[in-house]
Amino acid sequence: MASLRDIKSRIVSTKKTSQITKAMEMVSAAKWNRGVMNAKSFVPYMEKIQEVTASIAVGSKDANHPMLQSRPVKKTGYLVITSDRGLAGAYNSNILRQVYQTIKDRHKSNDEFGIIAIGRVGRDFFIKRGMNVVLDIVGISDQPSFDDIKAIASSTVGMFSDGTFDELYMYYSHYISAISQEVTQKKLLPLTDISASTKLTSYEFEPNAEEILEVLLPQYAESLIYGALLDGKASEHAARMTAMRNATDNAKELINAYSLKYNRARQAAITQEITEIVGGASALE
Repeated sequence: MASLRDIKSRIVSTKKTSQITKAMEMVSAAKWNRGVMNAKSFVPYMEKIQEVTASIAVGSKDANHPMLQSRPVKKTGYLVITSDRGLAGAYNSNILRQVYQTIKDRHKSNDEFGIIAIGRVGRDFFIKRGMNVVLDIVGISDQPSFDDIKAIASSTVGMFSDGTFDELYMYYSHYISAISQEVTQKKLLPLTDISASTKLTSYEFEPNAEEILEVLLPQYAESLIYGALLDGKASEHAARMTAMRNATDNAKELINAYSLKYNRARQAAITQEITEIVGGASALE
């Protein structure tokens, strides 16, 4: 049985842990609020650029671009968005588990796929397993701007354009609510379903649709990556906030359990002392 000093030490250390997790919860709550605002404010831009791109691509007869056309798949790219840090519950593990299983089911060798990793956790996960990480970026801000990922987004789109990959998939955690996030797979390139759920509008453009799409389509694909990153950051902060709240609650339960154990042990020690005193007094009579 643990001594009173050991139990007291556990109570003190658990209280300190609960203070840390409570502080981390409050920090994550502030970041989560800003992250949700960033993700939601980007939605109108994404909807408009998708509408314009789809209207030009579908509504014009002379529109023709490699990013809109499927081709035989020799190599597949996977862009995976995770965090740089842990302590976010199952946020990272859910994403990585689904990507890893998908790759194992679809491919037999590393030559058939490449991974673009955004986030240290994802990069380290795939490197440790000897998987083909062709590009990675870490240290992205908790409230990222497009400049933070412009280089990797441009490189990712470029690897499809130059034939390194014949198709690109994106995996990230979609924010639903503070307590609910869903791992999402989205086909990034080719943009074969760009007009699937878009209301088409008639536009007049100059000089021609093909030249406009040459500029617009890469920007649209890069915007998809940035939008997914904002969505993923909102999910990350929500997951970390929830995880730290649960950790704080668990710490409080441990403190209560240790306090009860401490009081019982202390009462037992007092009772033992009283018994010894009474026994000694009786022996002297």
